[in-house]
Amino acid sequence: MPWMPPGSHLLRGAIDCHVHCAPHLSGRSVNVFEAVRQAAAAGMRAIGIMCNFQNTSGYAALANDELGHLGCTAFGGVIMQPTAGGITLEVAKAALGYGYGPGTGARFVSLPTHHTRMVAEREGRSPAFLETTFWVPPSGRIPDPVPAIMDLCAERDVVFDCGHVAGREAVALAEEARRRGVARIRTHASRYAVDEIRALVALGAYAEFSFFILTHATQVGLTHVDEEKHRISAGSTIQDFTPRIRAAGERAILSSDSGVYLLPPPVEAFREFLLLVESEGFPEAEIRRMTATNPAALFGIAD
Repeated sequence: MPWMPPGSHLLRGAIDCHVHCAPHLSGRSVNVFEAVRQAAAAGMRAIGIMCNFQNTSGYAALANDELGHLGCTAFGGVIMQPTAGGITLEVAKAALGYGYGPGTGARFVSLPTHHTRMVAEREGRSPAFLETTFWVPPSGRIPDPVPAIMDLCAERDVVFDCGHVAGREAVALAEEARRRGVARIRTHASRYAVDEIRALVALGAYAEFSFFILTHATQVGLTHVDEEKHRISAGSTIQDFTPRIRAAGERAILSSDSGVYLLPPPVEAFREFLLLVESEGFPEAEIRRMTATNPAALFGIAD
């Protein structure tokens, strides 16, 4: 029997719902077909493909058509960055129908990940740039057309993703989404306060924690919105993550957020992340809930 790296068993049946791959403007370690092949070889159940520049449901449909026999499903969606068409109802509708027919469109519709006020402030962008970004004002009023997009997500039963916003903004978005009947809500909680995470999961949202934030890739400027390259703020440690993951409880999700050329390919990055989480005292049953049960429930991945 060939030697397997430690933690390989944790990948079997797992779903990495946050994978980046080529084509892209930043260097990538794998293309979409390689990402699926490597995940299938590790025994993984599915991968979710994300891109800051375009809808990925077409990539996923193409990969499934070519590689579906390998037993690892790819799914995609749209991040409503300006380069992907911006925050409009039309962009969301197009993503939901983009694929090879019924059931192959977007599994998630996301607010911007890098064209937000929170990220732009961290990057030191100009006041003029800040004015173009998405944010939820302190009043908590959700700007148009986001409520209509939430209604569409509720109607189609797909994931509404809050994007990379501040914790208080994510709570306001989750409250509004819940009021509008959205059953599937994803938040990116790696840097949220414990009380914000508890508020989000109480609203029925899932809290995702990504390996990328823990890595050396945070030290290098990358392209996320336009041709400018920016670094996010300094990375965190697994000890920073632990109380946040525990606060998310039964609605935590782990993902690699990998694919950038500076990191190992997503499958290997995911394995390393799961070993880090295990080192913090999380038993295998909890890891499997965060990597298999919860992402399957959130994105509607069938057995």
